[in-house]
Amino acid sequence: MAQVLIGIGAVCAAYGVTVMLVGSGTLFFTVWYAIGAALAGAGLAVRAGAWSAQPAAARVAITAVVAAGLAAALGIGAVVMGNAATATAPPADLDEIIVLGAQVRPDGTPSAVLRYRLDAAATYLRENPRTRCIVSGGKGGNEPCSEAECMADYLREAGVDESRVVLEDRSRSTVENLRYSRELLDSATARVGIVTNDFHVFRACRIAARQGLTGACGISAPSDAWFLPNNLLREVACVAKDFLLGNI
Repeated sequence: MAQVLIGIGAVCAAYGVTVMLVGSGTLFFTVWYAIGAALAGAGLAVRAGAWSAQPAAARVAITAVVAAGLAAALGIGAVVMGNAATATAPPADLDEIIVLGAQVRPDGTPSAVLRYRLDAAATYLRENPRTRCIVSGGKGGNEPCSEAECMADYLREAGVDESRVVLEDRSRSTVENLRYSRELLDSATARVGIVTNDFHVFRACRIAARQGLTGACGISAPSDAWFLPNNLLREVACVAKDFLLGNI
C-alpha cells in the first residue's frame, strides 16, 4: 500500500508539471503537486507505521472523509461530462451564439482550449448564416489583448463576416461573460447557444439560467484528452464554488 500511494503521488506531481508547461494562465497545476505530496506523505506514514499507530476510530474517520470527497468529485464530474455529451448537436438557426473566452497566448493567438471553442463557433456560423456571434472575454494581466479581440480576429480569418461578430471585452469570469453578453443580445427572447469546451458546458448553462437566459443551450467544443483530468478537476471545484456563491 505504501509503495502504491507514493507511486500515485509521483505520477500526480509529474502530471502537474505537464500542465504547468502548457502555460494555461492559472496556477491550478499546483493542486496536482499538493495531491502528489499528500499521497506520498500518506505512503511514507504507512511505511513508517504511523498510520497503523492511530486509533481505529481516527483511521475510519479519515478514510470516510477521503472517500466522501472522492465520491462527490466523481459524481460532479460524471454529471459535467454527461451534460457535455448532450450538447454535441445544437439546434439550427439560433439567433445568437456566445463564445466564452479563455487564455490568449503572449503572441496574441488563442490557446488550444480557446481554439477548440472558436473552431466549433466557426463551424456553426458557416452552417447557420443568419446567426450572430458574441465573443466574450476581457484582458487578463498576462494577456497581450482582450480575449474578445483575439477571438474576433480568429473568426474573421476563418471566414466569418466581421459584421456578424460583436465584442464583449469587459468580463473576467464565466459569470461576467454571460452577464455582459446578455446585455448585447438583439432581443430578450433571442434563441441563444453557448459555445465552450465539453467540460465547461454544464456550469456555463447553469450560470446562464441564473442570469435569465433560461432557454440557452450548450454547444460543446472538444478538449485535449491529456489535459481533461486537470480541466475536469478544476471544473468540479468551480461548480462547488459557484453553487456556494449562488451562481448556479
